[in-house]
Amino acid sequence: VQLQAYGGGLVQAGGSLTLSCAASTRTLSGYAVAWFRQSPGKERKFVAAISWPGMRTRYGDSLKGRFTISRDNVENTVYLQMNSLSPEDTALYYCATRPSPSVATTATAYTDWGQGTQVTVSS
Repeated sequence: VQLQAYGGGLVQAGGSLTLSCAASTRTLSGYAVAWFRQSPGKERKFVAAISWPGMRTRYGDSLKGRFTISRDNVENTVYLQMNSLSPEDTALYYCATRPSPSVATTATAYTDWGQGTQVTVSS
């Protein structure tokens, strides 16, 4: 599955952004999808995941309540709504998918990755 993540940008602290992850070459039917993020010099961290067809979600530590993951199975797209952003949320955000309907929180569980979209939060 080819994934394209987009929607990143520069936002002030306290602001919001919505990231999108669109799939091409095949449908996301049957696949769980996740978002991870990575800051320079740090390891990739789990942000959120959503099952197929979307009944279950998981969030990284301290992100639930600020971030919301959702999917549009007709549009073959997964979204990450991010609110109350802080400079600590600055990172390159990746979407990834795995050939299973169940969510996972480790990067090694995901087989296909998008190229990442940069989110920068200014103070």
